[in-house]
Amino acid sequence: MDTLLAIMAPHDFALMALGVLFAAVMRAFAGFGFALLAVPLFSLILTPGDTVVLATLLTLSVSALTYRVWWGKFKARDYYPMVVGSVLGSGIGVTFLAQLSREQFQLWIGLTVVAVCLLLARFRPRESLGSPMLAGSSGLCSGLMNGAFAIPGPPAIVYAMACISNPAHSRTFLMAFFAASNVISLVMFSMAGLVTPTPFYLSIISIPVLLAGERLGSWLFHRVGGSAYRPIALLVSLSVGLAITLQALIGIGATA
Repeated sequence: MDTLLAIMAPHDFALMALGVLFAAVMRAFAGFGFALLAVPLFSLILTPGDTVVLATLLTLSVSALTYRVWWGKFKARDYYPMVVGSVLGSGIGVTFLAQLSREQFQLWIGLTVVAVCLLLARFRPRESLGSPMLAGSSGLCSGLMNGAFAIPGPPAIVYAMACISNPAHSRTFLMAFFAASNVISLVMFSMAGLVTPTPFYLSIISIPVLLAGERLGSWLFHRVGGSAYRPIALLVSLSVGLAITLQALIGIGATA
């Protein structure tokens, strides 16, 4: 704890806790969004390496604690080709991550989140679009983003939104895929030497907030559910993406 207090001010802990809470609510509510919300906020207080490792550890923790929600409730035709593609893409993405400064990292994340939200706003699900080849290609793109930013969501979300019409099925499919993709990314980050003790300490102290957000998000899904989850998730993610992009541009301008 003394080490954490030396690198993080109290208000940084508060910001991290809010990021964990809102990200956990989003994941439980929509099946996606943990990394879309958490990584941009974490990047304001942590190094790129610690940011991606912390987001990965927290996603793995909540996936393991809530495995009964998603385990066995997804189609193998969609799932396994996407996981294979993610393995291939993650290694390439990690190489890209190692070359970024904090400001560049924030800018890439912010622009990516904004672009994905705008793209998803135009998608309407059609089961007939799904195929192993499309799932594998989506997994490859997801792996690239997973390795570079610990945000595997965008390509997988596009696939789920475009090809899985039932909101409950889309939600559990994404939960299952992100559990696998985060195992992959943690292995890749370890091999690249990006793993430090800091994100492990932070993940442990974040567990109570993580569980609170998970319960609140699940309650909201079952109470609101249906078509409402999609526009709410996109609106929140878009707002975070715009804010982080502005923050990055300000930071780049100050150092120029």
